[in-house]
Amino acid sequence: MALFDLPLDELRAYRSESPEPDDFDAFWDKTLQQAREHELDARFEPVETGLSTVEVYDVTFAGFGGHPVKGWLRLPAGAAQPLPLVVEFIGYGGGRGLPHENLLWASTGRAHFVMDTRGQGSAWGGGGGTPDPVGAPPAYPGFMTRGIDAPENYYYRRVFTDAVRAVEAARRHPLADPARTAVTGESQGGGIALAVGGLVPDLVAVAPDVPFLCDFPRATTLTDRHPYREFGLFLKTHRGRSADVLHTLSYFDGVHFAARGRAPALFSAALEDQTCPPSTVFAAFNAWAHEDKAIEVYEFNDHEGGGPFQEAEKVRWLRSYA
Repeated sequence: MALFDLPLDELRAYRSESPEPDDFDAFWDKTLQQAREHELDARFEPVETGLSTVEVYDVTFAGFGGHPVKGWLRLPAGAAQPLPLVVEFIGYGGGRGLPHENLLWASTGRAHFVMDTRGQGSAWGGGGGTPDPVGAPPAYPGFMTRGIDAPENYYYRRVFTDAVRAVEAARRHPLADPARTAVTGESQGGGIALAVGGLVPDLVAVAPDVPFLCDFPRATTLTDRHPYREFGLFLKTHRGRSADVLHTLSYFDGVHFAARGRAPALFSAALEDQTCPPSTVFAAFNAWAHEDKAIEVYEFNDHEGGGPFQEAEKVRWLRSYA
């Protein structure tokens, strides 16, 4: 599909009408406080990969509810002093993959932590290994409506909490410099990075690419592509519950986390993206609170966005911060 959303000049001025809950901060403060009642218990086990330039550690830490969450930590081989740290989150349906994958950030001389996404890791890539042990009321197949009955039960409450704890766990490694921590991710990973950018106050940079989980009121009615379509299919059966669903989602909207962003940010958007429509991405970008922010726009791309071109731009951009 060619351009289907707002023209670029209107995108640059667009503001979301997603209502922010009055207790948004209190909700997340309580959520993270409860998670921190569990010992982080970050464990780093070396993995034999056959790689000569990168060392890999199999990581386990306590996320939401104290549940064990997996990750990989990749370091340049022979590193002897603390390095800038990049924490990365994964797209919808994917997992942390295999230990020899995803070597870009360690190859730049940084520590690189990849968080496994609970319950996912079976749709593409090398798989994942983190279950989600929390049950939920009836939901449409996928993850978007799991626990949609209440903010306290919603699936992404667990995922976003895991992500904050992932930053805390990665910072525990002696070769990761807590004072030079950046977060990044693409699609769902970009949406998770936005949440972490709003919840962790001392990051040095945030780089969400074509981020998912933004401007829910617009996204759920503008595109019929999955995963956003899961909401419509759920509501097609559960008639009359639209207001309840949007109320739950308001606690997880990237626009509200962006309004609390306290680090420089580099976004990307694709103007033919029907999975994460560009207006929803610009809604988060325009709300981002830190004045040092930029957005790369790919005019003729769908959800693949900038791909390797955006990776190269992030490598260049991050040199100024970490």
